[in-house]
Amino acid sequence: MNDRQIVSEPMNENDVVDLLVRQHATIRDLFDEVEEAPTGVRRSDAFQRLVRMLAVHEAAEEKVVHPYARLKIEDGNEVVDERLAEEKEAKQLLADLETLGTEHPGFSGRLQMLRAAVLAHARAEERYEFARLRARTSVAERRAMAAGVRAAEALAPTHPHPGTESMVMNLLFGPPLAIVDRTRDAIRQAMRGQGG
Repeated sequence: MNDRQIVSEPMNENDVVDLLVRQHATIRDLFDEVEEAPTGVRRSDAFQRLVRMLAVHEAAEEKVVHPYARLKIEDGNEVVDERLAEEKEAKQLLADLETLGTEHPGFSGRLQMLRAAVLAHARAEERYEFARLRARTSVAERRAMAAGVRAAEALAPTHPHPGTESMVMNLLFGPPLAIVDRTRDAIRQAMRGQGG
């Protein structure tokens, strides 16, 4: 399974809530894959798929879903601010893990911390944001948001960038970060193909 499949597979949903909940399930599966992979290249590859999925997923939520939720749901600002704080914490954990590398002796323990933070965040999103968003939006609005999420994911950074959780920060810094990330990914892939 390649990076493109990880990001595009869950995108068959036309309702943004269904799409994001399905992506949460994919993220849980990717955590399992990383944990079950033997050390070495297989674990590193599995981890990079997880990194990419988390980075792209969160960037799209931050650009499309959270701003809409602020406007549509009761206590939207408070709900979204709590989710953004969780996202920042998870991005920092993910960035630290990426720097540490899958071969580091502390990787598994820190991966468990990240998993707990990400899954708690996903549950909070589903309960406090997505359920309310579904109740306060029309089918057409949710379809439009799903299309917006797909577009945002296609242009999103592929690595975590703590501190870019707001829509404004994502719009200002997301495109250049995405170019840098995707170039770095291509170089890493090319080097791996040459045995480097």
